Amino acid sequence: MKVRTKSSKVNKAWLHDHINDPYVKQAQKEGYRARAAYKLKEIDETLGLIKPGHLVVDLGSTPGAWSQYVRRRLSPTGAAQGDLNGRIIALDILPMEPIEGVEFILGDFREEVAMVQLAQTLQARQADVVVSDMAPNLTGIESVDAARGVHLIELAIEFCKLHLKSEGILVAKVFHGSGYNEVLAMFKSAFKTVKPLKPKASRDRSSETFLIGKSLKR
Repeated sequence: MKVRTKSSKVNKAWLHDHINDPYVKQAQKEGYRARAAYKLKEIDETLGLIKPGHLVVDLGSTPGAWSQYVRRRLSPTGAAQGDLNGRIIALDILPMEPIEGVEFILGDFREEVAMVQLAQTLQARQADVVVSDMAPNLTGIESVDAARGVHLIELAIEFCKLHLKSEGILVAKVFHGSGYNEVLAMFKSAFKTVKPLKPKASRDRSSETFLIGKSLKR
């Protein structure tokens, strides 16, 4: 009974915070599928990453808030529909409701078949920006979860080495913990410039932060 009571209290606290979250309210008002859109928005506005004409790859895209934001950034009028000056390719292991102008691939980024399909969809073009909101399914075992998170970042960086322009940018969600220093070292090994950033929309109690790598070391 004590476990259930504690769980109930946690769920109620989360629900209370979620309902009263200004980013949740803003997302509902502006038509974004998740508050996560404002994390990428702040990163983009701070660093000026996404520009008209860009080819952007969105890894771990579902439910689609980041793709929605990118789609508006690539619209000449900032609209969710209509003309699009650029290209967006999204991939996730989970289905995603269609977004106008976004090419979606259903697949597991850890598997070769998904990587091949993504490469074919690029049609020999290189991406200007790769954004990754991927996160492993948590087991509760810190060492296992950290290793899985590091592996996803490793795959994202390897993808960038093959399919990102030399001056391109990778934005990836990472977590502070036992694997953070390893991930940071991988970024510094792959990119000339590396910047950590924790957007205001990222909850204070969350261990997530974002690493931005620019200009591949080739």
